[in-house]
Amino acid sequence: MKVEAPDTPAQLKARALRHLVRREHSRAELARKLAPRAESPQALEALLDELHAGKQLSDERYAEERARSLARKYGPAKIRHDLKSKGIGDEIVERISSGDELARARAILSRKYRHPASTREERARRGRFLQSRGFSMDVIARLLRDIEEPS
Repeated sequence: MKVEAPDTPAQLKARALRHLVRREHSRAELARKLAPRAESPQALEALLDELHAGKQLSDERYAEERARSLARKYGPAKIRHDLKSKGIGDEIVERISSGDELARARAILSRKYRHPASTREERARRGRFLQSRGFSMDVIARLLRDIEEPS
C-alpha cells in the first residue's frame, strides 16, 4: 500500500480553503478532515488559528448556517444536539438554537398535515412526530391544544 507524504503548509492551506469554499465548516470538522494530511498536530493548529484570525473559519458562522438549514425541519433540541456533535461550544449552541419554538413547530406541523386532527390517536401521532423532531413536550402540548382541538 502506498503511503502519501503529508501536505506542505501551502498545500494544506489550499486544501482547507477548498473545503471552506464549498460550505462553512466548524473548526473541529475541518481539523478532522485535514488531520491525515497535516505534517503534525501543531502545524494543523497553526493553520486553523491562521484561518480563524483571517475570519475564513468561524464556528459561530457555521453554527448559524447549520441551525438555519436544520430549523426548517427540526426543533431546538435536535439542533443543539447536531451542533454539539460538530464540535460547537455550548455558549454558541445556546445562543443559536434559541428562537420561537412554537412558531417553528406550527410551521412544520402545517407543512406535514394539511387538515386538523380529528381523533385523539391522530393528535398523539402528530405529537410523536413533533417530539421526534426535537420539540419540547410543553410546546407540543400547547400547539396541539391550541391548533389541533376539533371544533
